[in-house]
Amino acid sequence: MLFYSTKTQSIKASLEEAVFRSLPPDNGLYMPESIPTLSQDFLQNIEKRSFNEIAVEVGHNLLSDDISRSEMETIVENSFSFEAPVVEITPDNYVLELFHGPSMAFKDFGARFMASLMSYFLAKTQKEIKILVATSGDTGGAVARGFYKVPGISVTILYPSGKVSEIQEKQLTTLGHNITALEVDGTFDDCQRLVKEAFLDQELTAKYNLASANSINISRLIPQSFYYFSAYAQTKHLGKPLVFSVPSGNFGNLSAGVLAYRMSLPVQHFVAATNQNNVVPRYLESKAYEPLPSIETISNAMDVGSPSNFVRLTRFFEDDWQSVRDMVSGYYFDDEATKASMRKVFEQTHYVMCPHTAVAYEGLQKYRAETYGDFTGIFLATAHPAKFLDLVEKTLDSPVHIPERLKNLLSLEKTSIPLKPRFQDFKAYLLG
Repeated sequence: MLFYSTKTQSIKASLEEAVFRSLPPDNGLYMPESIPTLSQDFLQNIEKRSFNEIAVEVGHNLLSDDISRSEMETIVENSFSFEAPVVEITPDNYVLELFHGPSMAFKDFGARFMASLMSYFLAKTQKEIKILVATSGDTGGAVARGFYKVPGISVTILYPSGKVSEIQEKQLTTLGHNITALEVDGTFDDCQRLVKEAFLDQELTAKYNLASANSINISRLIPQSFYYFSAYAQTKHLGKPLVFSVPSGNFGNLSAGVLAYRMSLPVQHFVAATNQNNVVPRYLESKAYEPLPSIETISNAMDVGSPSNFVRLTRFFEDDWQSVRDMVSGYYFDDEATKASMRKVFEQTHYVMCPHTAVAYEGLQKYRAETYGDFTGIFLATAHPAKFLDLVEKTLDSPVHIPERLKNLLSLEKTSIPLKPRFQDFKAYLLG
């Protein structure tokens, strides 16, 4: 399997190079040169398989040129010791809970698979890797846990000061060892820009083997496709078409769903649900893609004004706007609508949603109201609500259960390094 750059199709890389380089030299994104479909036999019997069995089949189907089935089994086994259950909320409305991993956010799926895949390659080469990652909330915590004490890998996490929740910040800043947190006086877009500039700086790339654990890295995207197949396996018996509503910021999660669709997952439609950072819903309406500075909201992990994975999303549809629009609908919601959704669902069903999950729920309801279709709707719960404890409890006027692994974090002391959003400062830190 070769991976090409979205900017220059003639620039190609092997899986190993794409994983460790993260970005092509032209600042595009890596995409698989071909997307093999899964067998009908696999789909017809998928409900008989466990999550890990599905992950092995899907991962091997895509990467069999580079990784044997037995090696894929080991990588998957090392990555996933947790499930992605589908829970019924109301008839035809189901939630795919993606917060049962170590950091209690959906990013655990991508981060842990990437760590296992990198370890697989590093065992052969004995190289040392410096990972740079920007986070708007949950990516950093998942990457920190996924790569904690992994031999040969050091991790530097950039996060926007004051724009992540207390528990999210503690997940980034309390591990130590090979994990360092840089607290950037700016936005997530600033953090993401600094990371991208580092990969294009010849002095840095000559001195270090740099890699990214953001969803710009193709090895983060691939494992996120696994839970879409698992959701289908869990709801196949309902016998209805499937619609996924995806809370979207950098658009890696939705792109992974479309990758699953391209690998033959039976999906009728996707909903791209965003907060007021609505660049993609506006594109779906107007055909114009116009990134803007990010807006701070209560669903902070989605506060992205220039989503990196937009180019992947459209490339899966050969950059044809009408094809994207036929398969994806976009809706956006402000903070008041998000909180109203959290309250409504809690009052009606006693189900507690984090603000990102609530945005996905509202997107699904809006799509259902506009189409009047008879389908199974699955909205993605991307983080445990306790990660936004103060906000959720205040919104619901009710206490929220805090899992022990999150409760223990609150007593730990934060350690971070302040950084201005200037590349020369970031570079000086890395070279220091």
